[in-house]
Amino acid sequence: MTGSQHSAGDPGILLAVETSCDETSVAVVRGGATILSNLVSSQIETHRQFGGVVPEIASRKHVETITLMMEAALRESGMTPRDLSAVAVTQGPGLVGALLVGVVAAKSFAMALGLPLIGTHHIAGHIYANALIGEIVYPSIALVVSGGHTELVVLEREGAFRIIGRTRDDAVGEAYDKVARALHFPYPGGPHIDRLAQEATEVSELPRAWLEPDSYDFSFSGLKSAVLSAINQSRMKSEPPMRPSLARGFQESVIDVLVTKALRAVREFSAKQLLLCGGVAANRGLREALTARCGERGIPLLIPPNALCTDNAAMIGAAAHLKWKRGEFSPLDMKADPALSLEEWSVRGGEP
Repeated sequence: MTGSQHSAGDPGILLAVETSCDETSVAVVRGGATILSNLVSSQIETHRQFGGVVPEIASRKHVETITLMMEAALRESGMTPRDLSAVAVTQGPGLVGALLVGVVAAKSFAMALGLPLIGTHHIAGHIYANALIGEIVYPSIALVVSGGHTELVVLEREGAFRIIGRTRDDAVGEAYDKVARALHFPYPGGPHIDRLAQEATEVSELPRAWLEPDSYDFSFSGLKSAVLSAINQSRMKSEPPMRPSLARGFQESVIDVLVTKALRAVREFSAKQLLLCGGVAANRGLREALTARCGERGIPLLIPPNALCTDNAAMIGAAAHLKWKRGEFSPLDMKADPALSLEEWSVRGGEP
C-alpha cells in the first residue's frame, strides 16, 4: 500500500514496536537515526528455567506489558500522539504468537490515531540498527548473526537487500546455546561461551566448515557435533571436559568462518562498508576479531553498541523510516508473517 508522501522538512517521528521473540520493546525514533526513547522488557529470567524460549509464555508476557510499554516510550520521548508520523511494527520473521501481539497493538494504535502503519522486517531492523550510530555507505555488506539467523546480505542501495549466503543448519546463536547447554551453562549460553573463551589459556582444535570454495553459506552443525564428541570422549575416560579449551576452540572456529567469508564478500562485491548486526554481534570475540581484520585491510566497519544488537524497537524504527519517507505503508489488514522475506520487503527503489 502506498500512501501520500510526507511534507517537506518533516523528519518523520515513528513509534516502533518489536515483539518477535522474548523481548517486548517500544521506541520512538526521529528521522530514522535519532532515538528519543527505546524501552526493552526482557523475559530471559522467565525462560531460563526452561532452557530456552517457550513461545506460549512469550506471547502471554507480551500481552501483559505491551500497552504499558507503549505509554512509557511515548512519555519518555517527550512526544505526544499528535507528534507521531507513523506506527512501525515487526511483521516477521519471529514466533507467530509473539509477532501477533505486537501487530495487533500497533494496528489498534494506528487506527485509533489515523496514522500510517509500517510492517517491518526484523532482520532489516538489525541491519539498520547501524544507521542509529553512523552513516551507511553503499554498496555495503551486512553480516547478520543472531539466534535464528546467520546471513550475508548485499545492500546495493538504501533499503535493497540481496542475500548471498545463509546457514544450512544451525544459526550461530543456536549453535552457541546448544554447546553451552552441553557444557552445563544456563540459557542464554552465548555470553558464557564468550567469557570462557576469553579466559582460556589452551585451545581445542576444532573443524571449520568452509563448504564449496565459492559458497557464502554457513554450516555449524558439524562443529557442534565435534564439541559434543569431545565432551563424550572425556566422560568415557572419567575426566571432566576441558570447558575453557573447548569454548575457545568453538568460538575461534565460528569467528574464523564468519570473518573470512564476510571479508571475501566485501572484496567480491566492492563494498564500501561492512555492517555487523544481530544479537551475536554483542559477542566480544567476534567484535574484536572483525575490528582487527577490517583495520588491517582498511575496510570501514560499523558495529552497534550491545544494547542495539539484541532485539529492540529502535532498530525497527530505523528500518521502517526507509518505507515511511517513500510513502510505502501497510494496509490495516496486514498479518503477522513468521516467514516474511527480507528481499521481498526491500523498498521499491530510487530516492524518496
